Amino acid sequence: MTPADLTAATQRQDCGAPFVEETRFGNWFLKTDTWRINVLCRALDDLQRLMPERTGGYPRILDVGCGYGLSFAELSRRFSPDLIVGLDADPRLNARAGAAAASCAGQVRLHAANAARMDVPDGEFDLVFCHQTFHHLVEQEAAMAEFHRVLKPGGLLLFAESTRRYIHSLPIRLLFRHPMDVQKTAEEYIAVVRGAGFVVPDEQVSLPYLWWSRPDVGLLEWIGLGVPERRVETLVNLVGVRPVKASDYPVGC
Repeated sequence: MTPADLTAATQRQDCGAPFVEETRFGNWFLKTDTWRINVLCRALDDLQRLMPERTGGYPRILDVGCGYGLSFAELSRRFSPDLIVGLDADPRLNARAGAAAASCAGQVRLHAANAARMDVPDGEFDLVFCHQTFHHLVEQEAAMAEFHRVLKPGGLLLFAESTRRYIHSLPIRLLFRHPMDVQKTAEEYIAVVRGAGFVVPDEQVSLPYLWWSRPDVGLLEWIGLGVPERRVETLVNLVGVRPVKASDYPVGC
């Protein structure tokens, strides 16, 4: 990582709590079709499979850590919302994601803020999407509490994340940059989501062991030995629900 990269990462703290920005390689990779197809779309396919049935759709979606906005078109195509709010702590958000927002078939509004302090009203969204963002955040529990706060009762959290095992692997440490002391196991991430008040049934949790996340980069499977059953999980996808309580509605309703 160059001195310029380190300076830039330090400066990316003016939207609130600090986060760790990607390397130049990481920022380049986040704009590629490889990322969109093999990481983003693969996660969304899995998350949609886990979602409970719902009537009324998801009119307002919050995309946390939207980066360059590759997720906007996918979220619009899959859920047909009235509005997507792309939130990112990088003050260069408009320059990074403006083109993707403008070209999206649905309405997109960009909002520069840190996930741990969003400056968004309570109960504003029907769905919160957080994909491969959490491992950049330092105040993870505070961010998860914000996800719960900004969702409407009955709203969904779509959460897809890499675990400590993957983030601490040698290729990732060489090519990318993260706050290493806050990385968690799959079980710990599930506990953080549930601890914030989300209902996460076991059937709404997936632990994909995709080839690009494995220590052998899929070699064992390619040569016919199959995916190892005994392993440390590298990815966790889950769907959490903000529960509906009687106190969410005025007396007499």
